[in-house]
Amino acid sequence: MKNKLTKVSLVAAIAAASFGMSQAQAADYTFSFAHVLIEGTPNGQAALRFKEEVEEKSNGRIEINVLPAAQVGGDVEIIEQIQMGLVDIGIPPTATLGNFEPRMQILDLPFLIADYDTMVSTLDGEVGREILDTLSGHNMYGVNFWGAGFRHMTNNIRPIHGPEDLEAIRMRTMQAPIIISTYENYGANATAMAFTEVYNGLQQGVVAGQENPLANIYTMRFHEVQDYLSLTNHAYHAYAAVINQNSWDSLPEDLQSVMLDAFDSGRTASRELTLQDEKTILMAIQDEIAINEITPEAREAFIQASMPVHEEYESVVTTELLHKVYDAVGIKY
Repeated sequence: MKNKLTKVSLVAAIAAASFGMSQAQAADYTFSFAHVLIEGTPNGQAALRFKEEVEEKSNGRIEINVLPAAQVGGDVEIIEQIQMGLVDIGIPPTATLGNFEPRMQILDLPFLIADYDTMVSTLDGEVGREILDTLSGHNMYGVNFWGAGFRHMTNNIRPIHGPEDLEAIRMRTMQAPIIISTYENYGANATAMAFTEVYNGLQQGVVAGQENPLANIYTMRFHEVQDYLSLTNHAYHAYAAVINQNSWDSLPEDLQSVMLDAFDSGRTASRELTLQDEKTILMAIQDEIAINEITPEAREAFIQASMPVHEEYESVVTTELLHKVYDAVGIKY
């Protein structure tokens, strides 16, 4: 009986030691993942799926702490903290990353990407990889592109049927020069404002309109303080999944592979959840806000009105890269 108890005790000790080792390994790689979105958005949910997959597939060797809803600041602050290593991972919009790497702005040229399939082939292909690689000089490794759908316009003045309807409307934009230039080119008064301040800005009349994908419009309740939603599909709202370069380099190859697979799963989830949500969102808000789609003729007018912005930023994003993107999306030059 004594020997039996000794064997049982030994097995228990080994199990306890193994559990302790597992716990210690998890503490070796603890990464923070900050973003400005609330967890109910498709990308907020995708971030949680990313966390779950990394922790499961790494057998607990990596722990991901997700910090949603601008807990550590807006997108600009998150990017700065990633560069400094105070935050490890983020999914900032490409337009905001353009404040740090000008070539990242290329995907936010208005009316550049016409549809979902073109977006996928462009962002997930060679040209997308080249755009992400521009971040290497800023202490960030660009992994892939997540997304929240195409952006649309809302406002309290009038429905937007064409570029002339934006005349003199004070539109909130991201803190991104290319988007500010776009609205100024349409004749609007562009006002940069942090994402977390937009609802109050609209409610108090500081700005009369804004642009965002449907998921962001709905989860941030912008439709409650806006009269018109115009489905313009004028730009794909891409988030670049980025990680601090030193954090990335700290991982052995096997764990980098786990992270890459999970980033791809996050990308898939962000896009699929967005597509699922969009039809539901339009149904949910149709009695609260007037919704209109622009005609093919109006889209063509918008494209022509947008070309000066493309020309203005050609030297910024470089002619070579612009022509590669044009080739990928089917625009002649």
